[in-house]
Amino acid sequence: MANDHVMILGVGNLLFSDEGFGVRVVEELERRYSFPENVSIVDGGVLGVSLLGVMSEADQLIVVDVIRNKGVPGDLYRLEGDAIPERIRAKNSLHQIDFLEALTLCQAMEKVPEAVILGVEPEDINTLSTELTETTKNRMEDVIRMVLGELERLGVTYNDKGADDHVSCNPI
Repeated sequence: MANDHVMILGVGNLLFSDEGFGVRVVEELERRYSFPENVSIVDGGVLGVSLLGVMSEADQLIVVDVIRNKGVPGDLYRLEGDAIPERIRAKNSLHQIDFLEALTLCQAMEKVPEAVILGVEPEDINTLSTELTETTKNRMEDVIRMVLGELERLGVTYNDKGADDHVSCNPI
């Protein structure tokens, strides 16, 4: 798994407050860490089905997004396997529907990456604002740690650009 193509894909709309959370997380990951060549960081925005070609290149897909799960704003989620389609169908955002369609088309092409979706219950995805709510902003570090944990699970090494220490993660 350490040599698989791992894609970290942030999706969302930066113009609607917490809806831009996934994109903000991948921007921060790219700013703070360097990753090996087999790891790509992708700002998927609201491209949905247009991401099909990019997604089909990945062996392992880590998606970061807001997840409406009838929880309390700020709740964290990790979805994989059969839980992904059910949760995405329950979402109220257009890009999530397109994202599900892209995953389904990957299945039709028989090039389905192993996927996990990490996210936070949003407080507000309807207000026209480029700022995250405080609730969601306060969970960004937790989701970044979740993404790094997924990389560790996959045996991926990475470097913290702000530290001299090399972070090497090996699965147990």
